Amino acid sequence: MPSTLKSLKLLSDPTRLRILMLLGQEALSVAELQEVLGMGQSRISTQLSQMKAAGLVAGERSGKNNIYRGAASTDLLDVVRMAATEIPEVADDEAALRHLLRKRKDTARAYFDELAGRFGKDYVPGRSWKALAEALIKVLNYRVVADLGAGEGALAQLLAQRADQVIAVDISPKMVAFGQELARKNGLANLEFRIGDIEDPPIEDAALDLAVLSQALHHAVRPQRAIAAAFRILKPGGRLIVLDLLLHTYEDARELYADRWLGFSECDLATMLERAGFTGIETVVADRESAAPRFQTLLGIGVRPPI
Repeated sequence: MPSTLKSLKLLSDPTRLRILMLLGQEALSVAELQEVLGMGQSRISTQLSQMKAAGLVAGERSGKNNIYRGAASTDLLDVVRMAATEIPEVADDEAALRHLLRKRKDTARAYFDELAGRFGKDYVPGRSWKALAEALIKVLNYRVVADLGAGEGALAQLLAQRADQVIAVDISPKMVAFGQELARKNGLANLEFRIGDIEDPPIEDAALDLAVLSQALHHAVRPQRAIAAAFRILKPGGRLIVLDLLLHTYEDARELYADRWLGFSECDLATMLERAGFTGIETVVADRESAAPRFQTLLGIGVRPPI
């Protein structure tokens, strides 16, 4: 019979409590726990091993993965739930778990993940992500669009070919001046540049059909605030598209590219979108660079719920 004292000692660790809270709701693999908790494999595996020895979790083999589930007694689970109220990360874990379970149900996702990994490995004349993106942009039918963190406005100019109005927001006056002049030269009267921060863009509430944060979020001081601001300026039913870097460990990016954040995990992004109020959330790794440091592009989509 498992030792109650030993179990209580193990449960005094916040990380083990978080793991047990998750496994009490859903059987998960180590990789899935990594995704939800944002921790390394060795750390999670060590904690699981200790809890399995104490009878708090049970594991079984499924293909190449070990799947773990909670095995603590009802009395101990009651203690776990009480203690978990003192751990602020538990709320984020719950949101990340919901996102993970949504992904499991998306049968098409596995195919597109595989496709993203294959794309570009075999040469096909004339095929590129740039060409596909430009083709798709030309069939978009959004009336009012904002490119948040637009830089010189390359994406904004593409969007302006179809939208009635495009607002490009950037914090750099020089970028804004350059982009506005380029728009004038190209005859894009429906493209307007505004100086502003993506955490508080100079756009009125409920004004947009589509907002885009393209490789801008990892420059934000407070990414959650930037996503909340996008929610504010979208009309009910409007969409937010986020393109950013998948979480990486290339520390030089902070100095080379003025990055504040080393990308985001899928769960990080999904949690921020959900917390801001978005629904219909989807994430996918859309591209993988072959050259070092092998950055990966994360795509996230959310919808401001209709009234």
